[in-house]
Amino acid sequence: MNNNSQAIHIKRDILIRLVQAFDSNDFEKNTASIPFQMRPKDCEVPYRCCIYKEREIIKDRIIADMGFSLENLGESEKLEDFALQSLDRKETEGNPLTIIDAACKGCVPSRVYVTDLCQGCVARSCEKTCKFGAIEIAGGKSNIDSSKCKNCGMCISACPYNAIVRLIVPCEQACPVGAISKGDNGTAVINFEKCISCGKCVAACPFGAVNEKSQLIDILKAIKMGKKVVAMFAPAIAGQFPGTIFQLKSAMIKAGFYDVVEVAQGADVTTKKESAEFIERMEKGAPFMTTSCCAGYNNLIEKHLPEIKPYVSDTKTPLFYTAEFVKEKYPDAITVFISPCVAKRKEVQGNDNIDYVMNADELGAVFVARKIEILEMEDGKYQYESSKQGRNYGVTGGVAGAVNSLLPDDKKSKPCYIDGLTKDTIKQLKKYAKDGICTEGNLIEVMCCEGGCIGGNSTISNPKIAKKIINNLLERSKDLK
Repeated sequence: MNNNSQAIHIKRDILIRLVQAFDSNDFEKNTASIPFQMRPKDCEVPYRCCIYKEREIIKDRIIADMGFSLENLGESEKLEDFALQSLDRKETEGNPLTIIDAACKGCVPSRVYVTDLCQGCVARSCEKTCKFGAIEIAGGKSNIDSSKCKNCGMCISACPYNAIVRLIVPCEQACPVGAISKGDNGTAVINFEKCISCGKCVAACPFGAVNEKSQLIDILKAIKMGKKVVAMFAPAIAGQFPGTIFQLKSAMIKAGFYDVVEVAQGADVTTKKESAEFIERMEKGAPFMTTSCCAGYNNLIEKHLPEIKPYVSDTKTPLFYTAEFVKEKYPDAITVFISPCVAKRKEVQGNDNIDYVMNADELGAVFVARKIEILEMEDGKYQYESSKQGRNYGVTGGVAGAVNSLLPDDKKSKPCYIDGLTKDTIKQLKKYAKDGICTEGNLIEVMCCEGGCIGGNSTISNPKIAKKIINNLLERSKDLK
């Protein structure tokens, strides 16, 4: 989940202003004026060295929010030009993330470090604990030889004064696959061959230097042109906004969408297929099966964990089945998936039935810019009813629980959960694949984000609040049959 920091508030403010500029009579001119509106002449500079640096960062954020990469960006390029290009663009760019160099702090390298709290004590606990001979006492305090240090952290635990600390780089620390590091200029660089688009670096960076490349303008343009734009929202999105799910649909219709469909409807298809597949695999002697709904997990399998592929469910994701249904009903529709995470942007690139992705932050910005109050919307009947199980897919335990609900008593699974992809949980999955057994259970639900999709990097609600909203929705939902 995106934390409730000032960096997030700035991002949202920019998105709102960008929608307002699009809705105005002069998109290019009003887009170009946003940095000056947010940082007018003689204003107090809150974060950076000067007003010009702040304007530069705001400008780069706007460029990313219009869907463009910031890598190799020329200094002389104007916002007006990017605004025009976003209106003329026929295709969106590939990789979903980009780095704002001007916003990146260029953090010090991650390492174990001895602070001034060191007393050079007689115990020498740190020196004795280190198995690699990386610590020696010199000048009355401990010193770490970085060429020998393995960053194991044993000395941190051993020091009685808490004088040894681990210096971290938040984005690097958050990335479970080592896809982000420092470039030659000291700022962050993403290796897209390694990147699984989990978005953890986006949520982790306290400077907001890692940005999603938005497709917001493409979507607004299609709506403005009068095209039949159909929104498909993930189960987790129901927990991101106030009011009922019916009021949320009404608000989205007012925002310009032709129709709105719950992806929970596709989740019901996934549940039926995956439960049947689980029975078949177990009858053939498979030791376990993992779920296949999480796009971040599927990206991990393709790039870093091919050995677990034989154990992964062949069933498609809820979004896949929902998009099939929508395209069958509206063959000429422009389809937009409302997503809680960046990983779905990669999944969508391989599906001709899905045209664009909009995240919860962007949808919220549209509501604010167009003065749409969800709680004031009509709370009518929903056209496409989804089950209680399908609507719970965005919460850890929801997928496995849904599958188990359709299994007969003598074939119930023993579920276990990977609640968030980290370096440690990836090692755990590798061990399952290597050993060909999972002692914890035979149905492994894998969620890239802790807490499930309600903890996705593009969500806007506290996961506890989101879960409460979804639980209230489940009380009024029917069981899947």
